[in-house]
Amino acid sequence: MSMSSPGLRPAEPRSGATSAPRPSGPVPYASDAPRRHRWASWLTPADRKVLQLYLLTRLSLWIMAHGARWLFPRGSDVREAAPLLAPFQQWDANHYLHIARDGYFPAGAGPWLGDWDNREAFFPGYPLLLRAVHVVVPDWTAAGLLISLVAGAVAVLALSRTARSYVPEDAAAHRAVLFFLLSPCAVFLAVGYTEALFLAFALPAWLAARRHQWAWACALTALATAVRVSGLFLAAAIAVLFVLTALQAGSREGKRKGRRTAWRGVAWLALPGLPPLAYSWYLHAHTGDWMAWKHAQERGWYREFHTPWEAWANTWNAAFDGVHTTGYAAMFQAELAAMLVGVALVAVLLRHRRRPEAVYVALSLWALGTSYWYTSVPRATLLWWPLWIGLAAVSPRRPWFRTAYLCVSAPLAALVALAFLTGRWAG
Repeated sequence: MSMSSPGLRPAEPRSGATSAPRPSGPVPYASDAPRRHRWASWLTPADRKVLQLYLLTRLSLWIMAHGARWLFPRGSDVREAAPLLAPFQQWDANHYLHIARDGYFPAGAGPWLGDWDNREAFFPGYPLLLRAVHVVVPDWTAAGLLISLVAGAVAVLALSRTARSYVPEDAAAHRAVLFFLLSPCAVFLAVGYTEALFLAFALPAWLAARRHQWAWACALTALATAVRVSGLFLAAAIAVLFVLTALQAGSREGKRKGRRTAWRGVAWLALPGLPPLAYSWYLHAHTGDWMAWKHAQERGWYREFHTPWEAWANTWNAAFDGVHTTGYAAMFQAELAAMLVGVALVAVLLRHRRRPEAVYVALSLWALGTSYWYTSVPRATLLWWPLWIGLAAVSPRRPWFRTAYLCVSAPLAALVALAFLTGRWAG
């Protein structure tokens, strides 16, 4: 969506009217205006509403985090609340902190040690940025929260504009962001995790691809692949969109020159593969293993390959057979529900011939659904922007839908946030 507006020609004075005197001095250029006014002109009224909603939901999460450290301390005889930012430094956030602070192989440590934490499973984009921000923000947790705050703002603006490119309705963008920010795992957008940063690159990349700006799309996707392996799924979706666009343009023009023009820019599609390749080369130099990141996931998170039906059966048993505590069992139940949502989403996308988007979600489901059991599928729903845009498109035709969604999703979001902020397994 172009942000430039058509030029307006000043009206000529009517006959007999006296024109206003011209200023004697030079007319100031737009660039002489205060910087904040230039930023304000870049943000549309719809963008400002989205940012207001985003900041309000951040405030609600911070209030919940403050209450969690007082009302749910670790231990029944605690007399002092945990440190202010302690609720946010949980689970994977600690892995990213250790990588940013100490590197991947500190003091010769590595996967050859028995108590190794398998940190090479995590891609380097977020830890590198965390280390850079820490130069300005001394507290590691605060630095991570700042990254997620800024990246999340970029992500919701990009989601809003992407929604407008699908659904030509002013309120659709706001609804998509509302459903997204109040989704069950929305807490992970506000903590030191990679979801917000990934979406800050992935959503603008997809928006650029829909505009056929392939160089920008692939460059942003390359940044996304430096953050998460999910960036490769996005790269595949952009490649499918590029091929479909080129075939359509070539058949329309019908000439050899037109076909060559349609395929111009195909070389950009290789760009997103460079960050994972560079990371694999780095790991090979230290471990002798080109796929060290994948093997670390297998050791630490049971991500060795299993057939989809085996993964479903193992997750079902963990959820309902009483082999785990109620908290873990509830999260395994959430894994199953999220997988069903993902499968239904792929079916709907294929039905509406949204093949690139279906490829993106299907690859994510395949990667998550072929492990020993499902892990992090609910959290992955945050990355499925076709889901939030689709819900925004459906809701106007069913007036009850938004109310029903919020009545179900808001308490789930509060429960998942509370579980994470108190150190329990979530998402």
